[in-house]
Amino acid sequence: MLLTVTTTRPPATDLGYLLVKHPGKVHTFDVPTGTAYVMYPEATEDRCTAALLLDVDPARLRAQQESFELGAYVNDRPYAASSLLAGALAKVFRSALRGASKDRPELAAEAIPLEIRVPVLRGTTELATRLFAPLGWQVTAEPIPFEPEIGGDSRYVDLRLAGTVRLADALNHLYVLLPVLDDGKHYWVAPDEIEKLLRSGEGWLAGHPEKVLIARRYLAHRKHLAESALSRLEVTEPTSDEEAELPVARKVPLAEQRRDAILAVLTEVDAARVLDLGCGAGALLAALVKDRRFTEIVGTDVSSRALDQAARRLHLDRLPERQRDRIKIWQSALTYRDDRLRGYDAAVLMEVIEHVDPPRLPALAASVFGHARPRTVVVTTPNAEYNVHYEGLTGMRHSDHRFEWTRAEFQEWASATAGRYGYSVAFRPVGDEHETTGAPTQLAIFTVTEVTS
Repeated sequence: MLLTVTTTRPPATDLGYLLVKHPGKVHTFDVPTGTAYVMYPEATEDRCTAALLLDVDPARLRAQQESFELGAYVNDRPYAASSLLAGALAKVFRSALRGASKDRPELAAEAIPLEIRVPVLRGTTELATRLFAPLGWQVTAEPIPFEPEIGGDSRYVDLRLAGTVRLADALNHLYVLLPVLDDGKHYWVAPDEIEKLLRSGEGWLAGHPEKVLIARRYLAHRKHLAESALSRLEVTEPTSDEEAELPVARKVPLAEQRRDAILAVLTEVDAARVLDLGCGAGALLAALVKDRRFTEIVGTDVSSRALDQAARRLHLDRLPERQRDRIKIWQSALTYRDDRLRGYDAAVLMEVIEHVDPPRLPALAASVFGHARPRTVVVTTPNAEYNVHYEGLTGMRHSDHRFEWTRAEFQEWASATAGRYGYSVAFRPVGDEHETTGAPTQLAIFTVTEVTS
């Protein structure tokens, strides 16, 4: 994906000083989802253009996904500007975003003529204008058409902005509004995102007519985060009557709905000591850590790489000792008995069992339900019947899935497992439920009925 910034203020090559990137070189940066390049396709005294090119590595992008959904594999992320480009911009142009320039401080403080182009951006002409025009930009957002044989316009626009703006302000506008237009961040939105929004929106967000929409979308429609951000801007969330006039919020991602459903179950059963079995990169662990009701949290996975990612996600090396003592991360295989896992209130297998070869499922059941034997076990897995709603899907949702069960198949396995090990089991749908195919995710709650010594 590509972003270009052009100025015609002579000497135009001073843009290199503001961006701290020499116009005569190609600059390369490693970013979490790939490689970013900064280069200058033109650099004269009269006109200078800096280009930020982000080359997304699909494997690294998938490693950051919080679930094994189809969307982690089939998406437009490598091509359409989004929060990935905003994140690369923040890393590559850090000094420019702050308005700092050791060599040209007076120029950094000056509004200069700028032309900005984002050739492929998911959004609409109308929304791009509503977001950028109030900030003084002349906005041209042209819909990108489909191939002639298909006809019509796609959901992408070619965005061009022109105005006389301080470079730092321009970059902060982009940093906030690119993800707002895309409306789909590639990472888990935590409370610290509020600080990023307020810092980058300083001086312009409070007076923006679309500040409510911006806060909601930037904070991934997490209502309590948006309310907190708006309250610090001294803005009141609209009433229900006013909300009808606002753009409809996007659906909560299935990964988030799944986490919320699991957290709800753990709260219902009053679990304090919780196992996240097959924790992967720590998406559920991060949610558990934020809730003080969970006094001991253990994440296990067979992959040491996944555990390293989880540790980084949780910032274990920077947590206060009291917080760090609540969390343990262990390498463990679920098909083998592990005495360390005995005696916990609850265990969660979130989108795990479908990654186990069917002949190994009895060993997993024996180690979890028979040996570890937590008071409650929560299991989620894809509902194969729902796959017909994923356009273009011809196999399973993830290449590592060994199977995907229908609701009847999952209930048969769960009921047999519960009966074998002295548990009762109940089932819940997760996600929007279709009258014929059910919900995309199926959830089972196992509760101990037979106490063993």
